[in-house]
Amino acid sequence: PPRRLRAMATLPTAQPSAVAAELERAADLGLVGAMVYGRSGDILLDDPRLDDLFAVAAARALPVFVHPQVPPPAVRDASYSGFGDTTDLALATFGWGWHVEAAVAVLRLIARGTFDRHPGLTVVLGHWGELLPYWADRANGVARVAGLERSVPEYVRENIVLTCSGMLDPAHLRHALAVTTPDRLLFSTDHPFQHPSRAEVAGFLDGFAAADRDLFTEGNARRLFRIEGP
Repeated sequence: PPRRLRAMATLPTAQPSAVAAELERAADLGLVGAMVYGRSGDILLDDPRLDDLFAVAAARALPVFVHPQVPPPAVRDASYSGFGDTTDLALATFGWGWHVEAAVAVLRLIARGTFDRHPGLTVVLGHWGELLPYWADRANGVARVAGLERSVPEYVRENIVLTCSGMLDPAHLRHALAVTTPDRLLFSTDHPFQHPSRAEVAGFLDGFAAADRDLFTEGNARRLFRIEGP
């Protein structure tokens, strides 16, 4: 496999019975994880028929990146409409809806007990965790009611890796470091949606201690995605 360029698999989540075998095949080919949506048609990511996906991912140390997606039409009509096409789309996607969709998908995985069954599973969320880390204490009521083994903040801290997705706001960094550890954070640019300059990146990285900065910029990604050094 290539030394420095790695790839993640796409999976046929609309056909749950085929997903685990496809992830196994992808891993055998050298792919280092999978990128999925939180929903495929009417099939939610926490559907019990997809649990084999997470069993394989945990067993083979393959991180699963849950990518934002456009909310379903009924949600768009109920919550993100009435302002005109352009503003409606912004509300439903990059302004809010994308991120809620991804956060809810992972919160549902937590509520379903996915991380209790597969404690070694790693899920990756962009945009500093798609709002979930900011509301984890409140969302912990779900864990109590569902009788889970750990709290929602613990699942966030122990099973979820956060990328910054080009959102270089020091306030986001301070909060991330308050709810998780430096070895769970990844630098990313979210190209072409975010365009931080070299100076902005350098200034943002000044917020890290030297050892943590090295983890954030490359060390964590090398470990997680098995990327060799120079």
